[in-house]
Amino acid sequence: MKTVGTFFRSVVIGPLAALLIVVLLISLTTDRFLTPENLINVSLQVSTVAIAAIGSTIVILTAGIDLSPGSVVALTSCVLAILVQKMGLSLPLGIILTLLLGVGLGGFNGVLSTYGRIPSFVVTLATLGIFRGLAFLITEGHPIFSVSPFLEDIFYGDLFGIPLPLIYILIFYAISAIYLRNTRQGRAIYSIGGNETASHLSGIHVNRTRLMAFVIAGFTAAISGVLLSARLNSGSPNYGVGLELAAIAAAVIGGTSLAGGYGNIVATLFGALTVAVVQNALNLNAVPAAWQNITLGFIILLAVGFDMWRNDIGGAFSRVFGSGVKES
Repeated sequence: MKTVGTFFRSVVIGPLAALLIVVLLISLTTDRFLTPENLINVSLQVSTVAIAAIGSTIVILTAGIDLSPGSVVALTSCVLAILVQKMGLSLPLGIILTLLLGVGLGGFNGVLSTYGRIPSFVVTLATLGIFRGLAFLITEGHPIFSVSPFLEDIFYGDLFGIPLPLIYILIFYAISAIYLRNTRQGRAIYSIGGNETASHLSGIHVNRTRLMAFVIAGFTAAISGVLLSARLNSGSPNYGVGLELAAIAAAVIGGTSLAGGYGNIVATLFGALTVAVVQNALNLNAVPAAWQNITLGFIILLAVGFDMWRNDIGGAFSRVFGSGVKES
């Protein structure tokens, strides 16, 4: 039973076990879930959420929050479509400029919330509306179709039979894990989230590190925007609605504490897979969109509650059953 207590406090094992339990339960509801075709479909669906969740996790680790990834996805998809289809730029150049725009949007959030001393919740709640409004403005509210005949290859291509989106996920998560664990700035992100005052006194550039976290969040959201554009070969101001909630849910389900300073980027991937698997199961069972939104909301609520109660539950198991072992 001590193992049960440790399980509740585990950084990676808990989210992985939750994913496996969800997969088991869903496989009992429909025989279409574990088919190779559907599993490939899940790997494609999870890519946009999983990559955006990297940035959301890093921001949350600094004790901040980013509510704008969905709007960044919409704006970057529209800008990419305009650059390539309307302005005639080459696809590689259009993608590079789009990613730079994502960096700039993230930097805008970061400057306001760090140097401007406006709470990140307020800043990103405002830019959630601003960025999506700009997407509607530059497209006049209409989607742009048939961006490029080569754009879909970025999403639907494969390497040695492995779908490219899955390869993107593995690459970006590996880079993120190395960054957070093995670089000075990555360790500073954890330190700031754990104790900002102590981090400042120890010589860490708190504002600069928090700014970098938002820049990374903008960059990963822009990558998700490019992938979504490639998936549908279009750009639309309606893309990315609810993506910010799914990204935050992935981080929290993965065990990242909303208080900051605690979390694991690999566990975030398990959280993103859990969100994608649940959404896929709801689609397979023909659950209406309204109930899908309700379900995602409850998942976020349960995940946050578990984040708040995890140590208490784990400690209770350790105390009750640990003392029983000693007495015996």
